Amino acid sequence: MSLTLQNVRVETGGSDEEGCLVFAEGKLVALIVRLSDEHEDMAGQWFFEAGFGRLDGPAHPSFSDIEAAQDWIAKRLVQVQQGGSHSTPREAGQATPSA
Repeated sequence: MSLTLQNVRVETGGSDEEGCLVFAEGKLVALIVRLSDEHEDMAGQWFFEAGFGRLDGPAHPSFSDIEAAQDWIAKRLVQVQQGGSHSTPREAGQATPSA
């Protein structure tokens, strides 16, 4: 699955402003945000802020880099398309920010 990223600034109510819109087949499927120093040991990681359509759901993992985020998003899109189960952040081996 081919994904396209578009850099954006995001109003999160905090200092996490660096974000990317993620598109699959020309459709917006996700918003990921790079975590700021506010998040201490998670600073610099990418957080799955929102999913749309097939990616809408309770999972909001964080990823060590943008490539890991893209891989997870692409795999999840394929799983959902094939009717497979949704992996949770713990199953995906990812951590979630504590705020």
